[in-house]
Amino acid sequence: MNRSNESAFDRSKAAGSDFLHLAIGEAPTGGKSDWLAGRIRRALADGRLPVGSRLPATRILAAELGVSRGVVTEAYQRLIEDGHLSGRGRNGTIAVGAPAQAPTASRPPAFADPSARRSPFAAAPGADVFDSMRTIRSRIDLSPGLPDLASFPRAAWLRAERRVLARLAASDLGYGDPRGTPALRLAVANWIARNRGIRADPGDVLIVAGTAQTLSLLGRVLRGDGVTAMAVEDPGSLGARQHLHACGLDTPPVAVDSEGVRVDGLRASGAAAVLLTPAHQFPTGVVLRGGRRAELMRWARESGGLIVEDDYDAEHRYDRTPVPALRSVLTENVCYAGSVSKLLAPALRIGWILAPPKYRDALVDAKRFADLGNAALPQLALAQFMESGEMERQLRLLRRHHRRRRDAMIKAIGVHLPGATVHGTAAGLHLTITFEAGFADTDLAAAALARDVKTQPLSWHAQRPHRPGLVLGYAASTPAAIEEGVAALGEALRHLP
Repeated sequence: MNRSNESAFDRSKAAGSDFLHLAIGEAPTGGKSDWLAGRIRRALADGRLPVGSRLPATRILAAELGVSRGVVTEAYQRLIEDGHLSGRGRNGTIAVGAPAQAPTASRPPAFADPSARRSPFAAAPGADVFDSMRTIRSRIDLSPGLPDLASFPRAAWLRAERRVLARLAASDLGYGDPRGTPALRLAVANWIARNRGIRADPGDVLIVAGTAQTLSLLGRVLRGDGVTAMAVEDPGSLGARQHLHACGLDTPPVAVDSEGVRVDGLRASGAAAVLLTPAHQFPTGVVLRGGRRAELMRWARESGGLIVEDDYDAEHRYDRTPVPALRSVLTENVCYAGSVSKLLAPALRIGWILAPPKYRDALVDAKRFADLGNAALPQLALAQFMESGEMERQLRLLRRHHRRRRDAMIKAIGVHLPGATVHGTAAGLHLTITFEAGFADTDLAAAALARDVKTQPLSWHAQRPHRPGLVLGYAASTPAAIEEGVAALGEALRHLP
């Protein structure tokens, strides 16, 4: 054995530590403890070692640096005496205080107060408008599309995860099918059969990262097929329109009335595809009526047009059974998109697509090359959650909560905004109000935000001029907060110039 080579290798391993990238070769021969204490003190001061961080054990750090344990112990002790570290026995050594640094005039604060920035309503909404809105803190958040996150079924979800992990094979932790795990595709097929009247083979289900990815993948596929435009409802979701624009698709607007989308307007647009929310139109809340549904299906069959059905909150119906999905009666021309964002939480980033046969393989390819498929463990937990009956229990709970909150909002609007007209059926997580008065709804939304109430102006979601209005979410607020928030809206309206 070549011992000289072995000892050289050992010495190279002990030349430093991953912790703060410490290189013992930089330390003076007789002052290693001083040097180490100084490096840790500097890391505390510049933020590389935040307060609350756990430092390596003295034995481990000494081995990594190739020094005696006493060198590290002495350095830690000096910092403990200075009040920068705290020895917690078996819990280790913790950073508890950072040395003060002289302020520099040129450095901005690390986190600027979002309310000090320009109002999000001061100009036309940009691509990052919803990111900006989420960072703005408000006492009462009436933003549409925000589910009741406080009701997320943590205990039931944890049980589902434990069951999955208990029987998970090692091979299940590898790369999987880009279409999604077989367990979740089966659970989704069963769910939409029970709740949306759709009969689907699990093999036809594609699992995606929410409806946002559905639009991105579909936009890419349609562009490859020569489609350059997808008609959208007007008013309709600003976020969906932004995703389609990012894919290079035009979005000609098609008017919506009390019966739903105007199919004559769709024909006049000349678009080969249309994005619809037929079960509960966003943001007006109308349901696509029977005659209009039949007319839409004739358009699809005669023209070969594609209907993209965004079934974003159809299960949340409070006065009757939700209308069946279009996909349940028109398989060849409907691309169906669903997700758990409004039923559980957007943070799960799980949705599904049922595509017409024409686009099925191309969408799988697009998903494969986008990310190789969704993370498998959350998929398996969701499959367990759905098949155990917990999803139905969660839906029943949310329907009770949302019904009470919607009723509270309508009552508060009658008291504090008597001139407002409420639109939409008893469904979903939001409602829309409009006004006859001639003012900019962005000004009203800005005035509400100044009173610590966050909402969205209707004009954000419209491509053509409409009456001023607000889109108000109620799912994430208590009835008391809703009443207080609507009262603030009434005050803001009365003080508009």
